[in-house]
Amino acid sequence: MDYIIQGVYQALTLLVKLDRELYSIILLSILVSLSATLIATALFVPIGVSVGLRKFKRERLFEKILFSMMGVPSVVIGLVVALLMSRRSIFGFLGLLYTPGAMIIAQVLLVFPLGMGLSYKLSKFQGRKIKNEGKLLGAKKKDLLILVLKELREELLVIFLTCFSRAITEVGAVMIVGGNIKGRTRVMTTTISMLNSMGEYPMGIALGIILMLLTFGVNSVVYTLHKGE
Repeated sequence: MDYIIQGVYQALTLLVKLDRELYSIILLSILVSLSATLIATALFVPIGVSVGLRKFKRERLFEKILFSMMGVPSVVIGLVVALLMSRRSIFGFLGLLYTPGAMIIAQVLLVFPLGMGLSYKLSKFQGRKIKNEGKLLGAKKKDLLILVLKELREELLVIFLTCFSRAITEVGAVMIVGGNIKGRTRVMTTTISMLNSMGEYPMGIALGIILMLLTFGVNSVVYTLHKGE
């Protein structure tokens, strides 16, 4: 029990003293996950909402495939990205493997199906009603998508935050494509995993505290937005 108390004390000391290595890991984690979520959001919001507003053949089949993709394990995505970016592969010339760029790409692929599925479902059950109301009020066809996006902006923000939370807490994809290289691709989740296997707990606990605070903050915002609806 003493080593746990000592580990927590040392972790708090690292946080208070603004340990350079600790905060560089935190900053890289936020930058990678935030960049990935922003890129994915720019893709899945217009696509998901546009598709959700329309009725089409094989809609149920599309939904089954889409919702199945939402649960793809992060390690599988990491493996696919690593294979595509290896030196002998099609994108090997880019030299992105074991860089933050590869980590961002992996997280984009990780959260895109989640955001796509949630935005599609939102658009299908709420967006279509808004679209029909807009038609009755005489809105032009080209303005309907903008109207739906405007009316669903809070719900879409919740989806964005959900995707960010998913990205920043995953470990499999970034471990595979980033390599957990000190000073280059080491993020919070991969560092915690590594330090735990080494039995070095202070920095792992410190990162765990920050990660918990981040996820708590994101979930609090999501809860507040839902409560306000």
